[in-house]
Amino acid sequence: MRPIALACAALLMLSATAPVLAQADNPEDRAIISSGGFLSAHPDLRYRLGGLAAYRKGDYEEAMTRFRRAARYSDKPSQGMVAEMYWNGTGVPADRVLGYIWMDLAAERGYPLMLVKREKFWKELSEAERARALEIGPAVYDEFGDAVAKERLARELRFAKRQTTGSRVGSVGALSIVIPTPGGSTVVDGTAYYDEKFWDVEQYVQWQDRDWKVVGQGTVDVGEVMATDTPLPEGVEDDGDAAAED
Repeated sequence: MRPIALACAALLMLSATAPVLAQADNPEDRAIISSGGFLSAHPDLRYRLGGLAAYRKGDYEEAMTRFRRAARYSDKPSQGMVAEMYWNGTGVPADRVLGYIWMDLAAERGYPLMLVKREKFWKELSEAERARALEIGPAVYDEFGDAVAKERLARELRFAKRQTTGSRVGSVGALSIVIPTPGGSTVVDGTAYYDEKFWDVEQYVQWQDRDWKVVGQGTVDVGEVMATDTPLPEGVEDDGDAAAED
C-alpha cells in the first residue's frame, strides 16, 4: 500500500482513461458517455482524453495544452494533472507555486485526493513561495475556477443539446440515438441519452463528483500506470479550435 499523497498523479491518469466509465451505472450509460457525439458535446472529457493520450506518448507540452483546455470547463482531474506537471516540471519549467495554486483549484469541490495533495504542497512551500501563491492565485481562479468554468461548460452543454434536438427547450420527443460500438451499433432512447445528469451542469458535476468524493480515503495501491493507448472514438476530433475556448 502506498500513501495517497504519493499516488495522486498515477490515480489521476488511471481515472481519466475511459472516460469516467467507472461512474456509469449501467451498460447503456457506458455506451452513451464513450460515444463520439457525447464527447464532442462535452469538452471537459474530450480534452482530458486528449491530454492523457499526449501524456502517454511523452508529448508533455501538448498534454499541458489539452489539460488546460479541459480545466477551462471545470474538469478537476485535468486541473490536478496541470498541478502535478507544474510541481514536477513535466513538460514545463518547474514552478511549485503554480503547482500549489492549481492543486488548490483542483481541490475546490473537496475531493479528498486533491485536498491531501494541496496540503502536502503547501507545507513544502517556503514563506516567499506562499506569499507569491496568495498574490497570483486569484488570477488563476478568475479564469479556471468553478464560478466561471461551470458556466462555460453549461453554455456548451445547452448549445449541443439544442443543436441535436432541434428545440430551443431541448425537447427530446421520440428521438432515438444510434451509437457505433466495437461490437456493432447500439440504439438508446433519447430520454436516456439526454438524461439531465449528462446535460444540466449542476447534475452533471454532481454525477462526476461521485467517485472523486470517496476516492482517497486512507491509502490507495494503484499499481503501475499502463502504457496502452486511449484513442478517442471515431469521428471525434481533438484539435481544439478557438471557438471551443469560450
